[in-house]
Amino acid sequence: MADDTILITGGTGFIGQHTIIAALAAGFRVRTAIRSLDRADEVGAYLAHGGAEPGERLSFVETDLLKDEGWAEAAQGCVYAIHSASSTPSGNYASEEDWIRPAVDGNLRLLRAARDAGVKRVVLTSAFGAIGAGKASPGRPFTEEDWSDLDGHIAPYQKSKTLAECAAWEFIAENGNGLELATINPTAVMGPALGPDTSHSLMMLKGMLEGQPGQPRIQSCFVDVRDVADLQLRAMTDPAAAGERFLATSGDALWLVQVAEILKERLGEQARKVSTMQVPDIAMKAKAMVDPKVKALLPLLGIDLLANGEKAKRVLGWDPRPPADAIEAAARSMIEVGIVKV
Repeated sequence: MADDTILITGGTGFIGQHTIIAALAAGFRVRTAIRSLDRADEVGAYLAHGGAEPGERLSFVETDLLKDEGWAEAAQGCVYAIHSASSTPSGNYASEEDWIRPAVDGNLRLLRAARDAGVKRVVLTSAFGAIGAGKASPGRPFTEEDWSDLDGHIAPYQKSKTLAECAAWEFIAENGNGLELATINPTAVMGPALGPDTSHSLMMLKGMLEGQPGQPRIQSCFVDVRDVADLQLRAMTDPAAAGERFLATSGDALWLVQVAEILKERLGEQARKVSTMQVPDIAMKAKAMVDPKVKALLPLLGIDLLANGEKAKRVLGWDPRPPADAIEAAARSMIEVGIVKV
């Protein structure tokens, strides 16, 4: 109920900050976990940019996904917890283990602390990367019944999200002692950036807006970060969400050329550098021989990544924005806060 204290980890992150804003607007008191309290003022500025005026209803606690210290204090007295903190593709990681350990160990630290503190339910921010990676399209939209193939061609980030979510469900089954779990699995997250420290999903728009020469034959589903935050709160409080996974996705999958076309249509002169040319697969393969980042994209060429978000709508009454609106909001905000120079 409103005025309860909830823990939201990942307070420096794109999804975490929008979830804090939504939780405060719903009347909750929020304790947010960040890796360094030195960033508390910065986070406060981002939240203010998003319209939040939390006052004493927001507090900060310092935790690290790779350290035990601070987690018990973070969870103490909280009715619910939303775990958004994880390693993301925007970080610099030397090995696969650098991705996996923070994701898996961080989940387990949060779950143990939540269980021991008597938290009712944890909502885990997982990813589509735990559902549709490492394999070809199933010939139908991906659903919550699907899991990524760890033996397939899977990127370290997607592997880390899959292993971390699996570890969370296993913990609940074997050691949860009544702690409830729900997971949210967003596709590419768009929507308004609150500051220059933002999500890896928005970086695909940055390249387009700054004039990258054409778009690879890759598609994705999209969702607005504000709708992810809304879904996390619904999954936190609705009894029907306990023990369930929910894909956070809106509308049809879009090819990147279609995303470029949306930018040109919605932003006009500000999208003058955006190219709607499709880069041939053969050109991508040639570039991949000298560019590891391009090589990592090759398994996605031509793959149907349509995902079905009907479960969240049916079970939790979720009503997300259309993907074009989320993409436009992201692009305009990136220009406003200076992430993109047009």
